[in-house]
Amino acid sequence: MKHSINILIFSLISSLLFSQEKNYTESQLSIPTKSVTINGTLLTPSLSKKTPLVILIPGSGPTDRNGNNVQMKNNSLKFLAESLVEENIATYRFDKSVLSYTKNDKEKIDTITFDTFIDEAKTVINYFKNSGKYSKIVVAGHSQGSLVGIIASKNIADAFISLEGAGRTIDEIIIEQLSKQAPFLKDEASSVLSELKKGVIVEKFNPMLNSLFNKSVQPFLISWIKYNPQEEIKKLNIPMLLINGTKDIQVSNFDAELLHKANSNSQLKIIENMNHIFKEINGDINENMLSYTNPELPIMKELTGLITAFVKEIK
Repeated sequence: MKHSINILIFSLISSLLFSQEKNYTESQLSIPTKSVTINGTLLTPSLSKKTPLVILIPGSGPTDRNGNNVQMKNNSLKFLAESLVEENIATYRFDKSVLSYTKNDKEKIDTITFDTFIDEAKTVINYFKNSGKYSKIVVAGHSQGSLVGIIASKNIADAFISLEGAGRTIDEIIIEQLSKQAPFLKDEASSVLSELKKGVIVEKFNPMLNSLFNKSVQPFLISWIKYNPQEEIKKLNIPMLLINGTKDIQVSNFDAELLHKANSNSQLKIIENMNHIFKEINGDINENMLSYTNPELPIMKELTGLITAFVKEIK
């Protein structure tokens, strides 16, 4: 009897462990580009046939492959990648290139432009496209990564997904945010941005705007400000899915609607109560802000469902 009980316990433990096994493999993959080596994580479903691949492009700032930086850890992109591979969709997510530099590489960091991000994304997309291992290559750009993805996807990707991506130029976004947070700086900021649009470095401005317009940042803004998301998305002739959340305090639904109107090949999906980092917010601004530093809070299942359905419908 005791022997039988031991066998039963062993069987139960074995079954539990088996059920917890991942149905995908995880590998670290580095891809050389003209500027720097891109470091990322590839999740591959445990299937013998080819599967679609979604390449996740991170948002603004020194953001890593998981959607985190030194100021916030929320694992938004990590959770999205893992939820998609559970649906038999391979994913590759990578660190922003600035994270590959050391503290001694300040001069190299200062030469990074918006075009650098575009070129790096193109290299990553082409790497997987040329591998021939995937049935479809889908680019999904989050926040700033949306515009990067729109431009990089042209003539390469099979489909594109915008996740909380802006529909207006960065100068319009900056002015809008200042109007809400520091309206007394709006006029001077407009003046600086007007010069940057002409490609002119501005030497003197209100010190309170230094975090936005310090001289090391201005070349990057000059390279970014020239791209209008609505004009760039018009150049894509592939299936597109545009997703925004009603609780996004960084990018409004209006921006997603602008992108949608600019290209009839797109689908627009608004997720109720989803914020900028894909988390469900049922309360006020405080709950929203706290979610940015909660690495345990899951992303919304509706997001995974919409992306999965879109990817699997691509012909």
